[in-house]
Amino acid sequence: MNWTAPFSTLLALIATAHALGSSTVTIVSSADPTQVIEEENGSLLLTVSQDDKKAFAKAGQISYENFGAAGDGVTDDAVAIAATHAYANQHQLKVRAKDNATYYIGGEERTAYIQTDTDFGNASFIIDDTAVEKRDAPVFVVSSQQKSFKLEGLTSLKRNQKRINVPLPGPCLVTVTDSNTKRYIRYGLNQNNGASQTDIFVVDKNGKLDPMAPIVWDFEEITDCTALPIDETTLTISGGTFTTIANQAESKYTYYSRNLAIRRSNVVVDGLEHRVTGEGDQGAPYGGFINIRDSAYVTVKNALLTGRKKYITIGNAGKPVPMGSYDIIVNRSLNVSFVNCSQTNDIHDRDYWGIMGSNFSKNLLYDRCTLSRFDAHMGVANATIRNSTLGHMGINAIGTGTLTLENSIVYGPHLVNLRQDYGSTWQGRILVRDCRFVPSSGRSVSASLIGGRNSTQHDFGYTCYLPEEIVIENLHIDDSNHPENYEGPAIFANFTPEMTDSSYQESYPYVRPKRVLLRDVTTASGQSLRVSDNPFPFRKVKVDTRKR
Repeated sequence: MNWTAPFSTLLALIATAHALGSSTVTIVSSADPTQVIEEENGSLLLTVSQDDKKAFAKAGQISYENFGAAGDGVTDDAVAIAATHAYANQHQLKVRAKDNATYYIGGEERTAYIQTDTDFGNASFIIDDTAVEKRDAPVFVVSSQQKSFKLEGLTSLKRNQKRINVPLPGPCLVTVTDSNTKRYIRYGLNQNNGASQTDIFVVDKNGKLDPMAPIVWDFEEITDCTALPIDETTLTISGGTFTTIANQAESKYTYYSRNLAIRRSNVVVDGLEHRVTGEGDQGAPYGGFINIRDSAYVTVKNALLTGRKKYITIGNAGKPVPMGSYDIIVNRSLNVSFVNCSQTNDIHDRDYWGIMGSNFSKNLLYDRCTLSRFDAHMGVANATIRNSTLGHMGINAIGTGTLTLENSIVYGPHLVNLRQDYGSTWQGRILVRDCRFVPSSGRSVSASLIGGRNSTQHDFGYTCYLPEEIVIENLHIDDSNHPENYEGPAIFANFTPEMTDSSYQESYPYVRPKRVLLRDVTTASGQSLRVSDNPFPFRKVKVDTRKR
């Protein structure tokens, strides 16, 4: 509705401009009762009585009911939720959901921006995706009150550069792009022309880079450079049970992102549950219920998440492909940890896509997680998986630095799979300690530890590497269920089947490992480890099996 307030009722104009998609939230003090009015253009007007304003300030927190939420599981509470967070953000108040309430969120484009601690408690949230106005509009965005800005004066960068000589107001998350250089030129059924060269790193106020998150590319040219100041305080989001009623859209790459999007550094998400209902014979894929982008120092812990049903579409090569659909997405982010997280469905159920995907990130961690998949599409710099169990899709990655696997069980096709659609490249080392590998969840397969493939005939936009060094200590391979004529597990899969002698010409040479160190590797079959089904490409690799 349209609304024009008499001047006498407006004691002070407090705030205008909490972005809600294309709309805004305007907050005014009023002599009238507190109410939220949705105008025809989608903007919200909050009139807050003086008594309520004083009560909210004294309590230090507000609830969705303060701004009209019904919490009955039927009434659409999206407007009240957005209004509550807008007021809380301006007055630095905590938001706490009502105990045992159920908040229904319909298909209207309405995003709530979270900038203060929020306790969802034991409340439930129903997110109905069966009819939405905008499929990629988040339900919640955890955002900073800091504003990003264009960083001037940075014209080039070198891999592993230690410092940048530009003035900064304080610690910042810096993203650089060279749109004239393409990397990750994908091969296969989802082939594409690559992505602009991108890097993201943390810089202190003196321009010094965090050495644990180094620059991974040389930038002879920078076409875009953005800095976002890093919030010094930690924002905590706790509790909440969220249920998505799944979309019934055509099975195409029209990703839905009706989710909790994190766009702020120093965030903890603790104890959140996300469930999915209503998946049918068709559906569009999801871009992560927890979607982390352009952030640093984010921890998701004690979370219960849900793998998404796998649907088939026609890929860029004109052939059927299963679509990746995720409950966790991490893009352009640093130092992101998942601690004590699990999922509602069976990690071995192949009807459900692997739960996690990531791109352009650094220092990712799984600790005490039981999830169907760890995945790094367009590169990760340093990743650690420890005290965890990985299901049917296992560990898939390409990237740089050190990939560490400790005290974990892997049920994937390989102990570590280096994604062949991006060249099966890892520039660095793989370190494995105190682990158990059950190939393909115990199905009858010929096991190999390091999986991947590269014909060396495709330009991925970079030189491809196998790890310079692979160290495996105390690994048990449960290959008791294996095919006839099984010769024992291989260290490497058949990466380049065509390369059986020196006559094979590599158009884009593949840099192969220097050495593999094996200590206390045992097999259920009793068979010894061998190099590969096709040993010729690995003929110069030194395999060290000496006792410690």
